Amino acid sequence: MAKKTTPMMEQYQKVKDQYPDAFLFYRLGDFYELFNDDAIKGAQLLELTLTTRNHSAKNPIPMCGVPHRAVNSYIDVLIDKGYKVAICEQMEDPKKAKGMVKRAVTRLITPGTQMDLNGDQAKNNNYLAGIIRQNGHYYLAYTDLSTGELKTTDFASEDEVINELINLQSREVVLDDSVEDDFKQQLTKRNILQSHQPEIVNEAEVSYLTQDLTDEGQQAVVSLLVSYLLTTQKRSLAHLQKAISYRPSSFMKIDHYSKTNLELMTNMRSGKRQGTLAWLLDETKTAMGSRLLKRWLDRPLIDPKQISARQDKVQGLLEHYFERNNIQQELIKVYDLERLAGRVAYGSVNGRDLIQLKTSLLQVPKIKYTLETLDAPAFADLEKQLDPLSDVASLIENSIVEDPPISVTDGGVIKDGYDQQLDEYRDAMNNGKQWIVDLQKHEREVTGINNLKIGYNHVFGYYIEVTKVNLNKIPRDRYERKQTLVNAERFSTPELKEKEALILGAQEKSTALEYDVFVKIREKVKKQIKRLQSLAQALSELDVLQSFAVVSEDYHFVRPQMNTGHVLKIKDGRHPVVEKFMGHQEYVPNDVMMDESTDILLITGPNMSGKSTYMRQLALTAVMAKMGCFVPAERAELPIFDQ
Repeated sequence: MAKKTTPMMEQYQKVKDQYPDAFLFYRLGDFYELFNDDAIKGAQLLELTLTTRNHSAKNPIPMCGVPHRAVNSYIDVLIDKGYKVAICEQMEDPKKAKGMVKRAVTRLITPGTQMDLNGDQAKNNNYLAGIIRQNGHYYLAYTDLSTGELKTTDFASEDEVINELINLQSREVVLDDSVEDDFKQQLTKRNILQSHQPEIVNEAEVSYLTQDLTDEGQQAVVSLLVSYLLTTQKRSLAHLQKAISYRPSSFMKIDHYSKTNLELMTNMRSGKRQGTLAWLLDETKTAMGSRLLKRWLDRPLIDPKQISARQDKVQGLLEHYFERNNIQQELIKVYDLERLAGRVAYGSVNGRDLIQLKTSLLQVPKIKYTLETLDAPAFADLEKQLDPLSDVASLIENSIVEDPPISVTDGGVIKDGYDQQLDEYRDAMNNGKQWIVDLQKHEREVTGINNLKIGYNHVFGYYIEVTKVNLNKIPRDRYERKQTLVNAERFSTPELKEKEALILGAQEKSTALEYDVFVKIREKVKKQIKRLQSLAQALSELDVLQSFAVVSEDYHFVRPQMNTGHVLKIKDGRHPVVEKFMGHQEYVPNDVMMDESTDILLITGPNMSGKSTYMRQLALTAVMAKMGCFVPAERAELPIFDQ
């Protein structure tokens, strides 16, 4: 770097010093610029052209940049590669600024705090974890910032907490000084990004989110995690749900090695989803339903009452084909309510998001009515949770146009008739533009120039354009010359300048007011986030249950009977995934019989005879049964496996 730096580079360096481990995207006009080492590394990772600032200096500054409208795609590339990105925005209008434009980091984006997930990513949770060590125990908390889920637990050993992190597929872990270097090395080996939060933020949000926790260690780790989010995100976290404490022993224990070998979510050969149990079971219609199915698959139940309650719902949907089909058709029109709620709280929601929210809410009364027609006690709890939020749907219906633009700052989002002042500005704009049309017609008649036109651009404003071959037709002193082009001249008049000021003034005020109106609508929706999250939870559960009903019908699964003893009887059992590939007629079913007197079955046979398939078949059947799904067999009775 040159010895003498400009004020702008001094400002840049002060901000960069606060975020040494992140790429700093520094806003300059319509671009985000990267400088020095960030530019050198960023140009390579993002395939950008590396240039320099201060070309004439002895040591010119490396730089590269990306357009602000396309910045998200570049950020996604860096996040996917495991890097952090700090967004430094202009905090005032450059036209009104005195001296250097004030800038500040408005958000730190990291692998664990990525909000905008699309495509297949939308069907997966993105968990950020926090870990501390107290009194020989590891305390863990995790959250999905995009959905608001927040949970915590503790473990006695390092292996257990590592196993949980792998199961959660956490890409980033927040630590404090209590965690030893050996543990950090374990995280490094697994390519898990480590972030440090030096202190707890003393804010009401931390107290609110930890109020239901009784364990001090769990309170501490949740406080650490939330403090990191408040520090890095610098905005409301109103969508975060109160932390829930859970015990891993409340679910069927499956270590990550077993999950890998059973191919519950990832195919060992291809690394993809096809050929896994999740692939077989996932007939969900929504992204949030798909995420919940994976959570159920990750944590099968061991409580007989909970298992039976899910089975009752699957049975009810299985026995009512037409009602189930109606529910499916409505769920297809439901968008990702969990992440829409997150964007509302975050302040990143746009008009199209609100239309998606309205469309989703309009399906709820239909789904609720269909469940009522089932007249099944098993669905009573879900019916109560299906709040259609008609007040929110009406608010959006009355205020937001049906096909709004992506940007919320350029106008065109709010309906006519919603805000009186906005309507007055729009009327002034429309009348002014009609005046322009009338003026063009009048000037053509007066001058006899049929191709005379009145146009507009951001530099010169409104102008009268006449081609050079028609210049001699203009009456003397009628126009004031404004600009000369190759084939035409542009002119103005005092009346046109006056009307231009009125039109542009109304347009500027209209755009500013419309954004203010949109923000107020967003804040009204934000107050209903808890209701929205409760609805999302109910719809997700219903989506997974109908998915179980679909696969149970398609593949002839049966409802397993659960017992609290050691009796295991499976008649004509099948491996569900292998059967899907081979077809129902080709797979040869088999039995598994074990009771109090049989602890072990010794399976013998030559290579490739199906020994491992037989064992995996039983394991998958047990997992499916504990999820509340029906199982591939003619009859099945299973004990409650704890692991």
